[in-house]
Amino acid sequence: MNKLILCGFFLSIFAIFESYALKASDCEVCFAVVEKFSAGLTSDEKKDSKVIENKFRTYCKTAKNKEHRFCYYLGGLEESATGILSEMAKPLSWSTPVDKVCEKLKKKDNQICDLRFEKSIDVKTVDLKKLKVRDLKKILSDWDETCEDCIEKGDFIKRIEVLKPKYVREDL
Repeated sequence: MNKLILCGFFLSIFAIFESYALKASDCEVCFAVVEKFSAGLTSDEKKDSKVIENKFRTYCKTAKNKEHRFCYYLGGLEESATGILSEMAKPLSWSTPVDKVCEKLKKKDNQICDLRFEKSIDVKTVDLKKLKVRDLKKILSDWDETCEDCIEKGDFIKRIEVLKPKYVREDL
């Protein structure tokens, strides 16, 4: 009887700890960036935390949007106010799983897990006239394009319509 109670106790403790484990949906930008970044490292690079830090700084130079903000929080950018890059690099060099790395980063800076990816806009099906100028600018930014002479919403729509064949594949 005592063994059954003890076994039940341990199972409930395990269930409680499992429910507190960080999930990818709780910290989506961290999971995505760390997975993408670590996948691009060679096995030799993964062993040295200083190499990881330098590679991450290089990675951050081309990061955009939420990934760029994540780099800022970690200290991967020159203009970063803080630097907790070693909190990511050392665990990665020890082959720590991504969820544990993000969990550790969250303990250092809670903002890291507040980052969320924006929902992508399907340019092929959306009515551009119904979008806000902010969303139209985001479409151009995602395409690495600019609209220097755009002043009104109609100007942005015209620019997107001109660039659409270049970036949007029409499936037949």
